[in-house]
Amino acid sequence: MPKIKTHKSTSKRFHISKGGKGKLMKTKQGKSHFRRKKSRRLKAQLSEMHVVVNKGIERRISKLAPYLKKNS
Repeated sequence: MPKIKTHKSTSKRFHISKGGKGKLMKTKQGKSHFRRKKSRRLKAQLSEMHVVVNKGIERRISKLAPYLKKNS
């Protein structure tokens, strides 16, 4: 059976948390440009990793990046 290709931008944007839980983590969007208008606090909050809580999104990401959980 051939390998499934990984969607590369998905594998760069999502990570599996360290430790025993193995939760799907992501950063929030909106930090890449127009940084002069944003406060320091907001930019710090945008760079934090957040847990993905929607099961539908988790399912979609597992199809786009099937080897994401196995490599972490």
